[in-house]
Amino acid sequence: MNCNRCAEPAVMHAAYSGAHLCEAHFLESVEKRVRRRIRRDDLVPRSATPDNPQKWLIGLSGGKDSVVLTQILYETFHEDPRIELICLTIHEGIEGYRDKSLDACLELTDDLDFTHEVLSYEDEFDVRMDQVVEDDPENMAACAYCGVFRRDLLSNYAEDIDADLLLTGHNLDDEAQTALMNFLEGDVAQIAKHFDASLGPLSERRTGDAFVPRAKPLRDVPEKEVALYAHLRDLPAHITECPHSSEAYRGEIQQLLYGLEENHPGTRHSILSGYEELAGIVAERYDADGDDPDLRECTECGSTTTREICRKCSLLESIQAV
Repeated sequence: MNCNRCAEPAVMHAAYSGAHLCEAHFLESVEKRVRRRIRRDDLVPRSATPDNPQKWLIGLSGGKDSVVLTQILYETFHEDPRIELICLTIHEGIEGYRDKSLDACLELTDDLDFTHEVLSYEDEFDVRMDQVVEDDPENMAACAYCGVFRRDLLSNYAEDIDADLLLTGHNLDDEAQTALMNFLEGDVAQIAKHFDASLGPLSERRTGDAFVPRAKPLRDVPEKEVALYAHLRDLPAHITECPHSSEAYRGEIQQLLYGLEENHPGTRHSILSGYEELAGIVAERYDADGDDPDLRECTECGSTTTREICRKCSLLESIQAV
């Protein structure tokens, strides 16, 4: 098949739209969707000027999603004096996995001449994920530990450098899975929290100043298209599953969405579109009802939390007690 927009051979077919696109028009399509999402989510405020620039922190893991996001953000903003881009990579301590993805991060940031910081669980928490998985004091999936530690480092580093925005490489599949999981679990409070934390336009969120706001500019792009973009651009992405990845429930939802998307193209887009609208309504209701969480400082580390001791510190206590 030829491209719908020119006579060149198509490199992909988007069943949800019916489009056949050549390499050039496919790359352009991905970049347009990311930039449109940046506009729709009000990520560049009118107050941003060369004299008052925004500082954006990108969570760069070295996987296809974060690498593609970093590349597109660089090409969009590297000559814009209103935006300063910084990358953070977190080394979890997973032998034979994170070292290779760290190499990809270093190659990309060296090529783009990016400010790039690397933090590790070992240096910050005196733990390595390989050992945590082996001991497993809480009897839970590796991703549950890792997610808490990673979020803590990303958030604290963003606060330390006075970042205005924390950007992550979540794609359409990731967000549609999360939306469906929240629906099936009936977690209305989490839906409202999701909107205010990372989904809603910045001008509509109700997060206050407790946390650095997050954004997901890739969330309109399906996972396979992100992978194809990385391949066609020959980006240094480390495309390998984490050896400790074991989110069984999310895996079931992922397989369910694969089947629905194959039989009903556009399902992921429809789920996320409807979810975003409902999440905004729910967040507004929670705000009107005054159901804001009681935020305080963790007595152990000083991080903002709803508990006396934050989840990170309680997990570290369990790990150290083994």
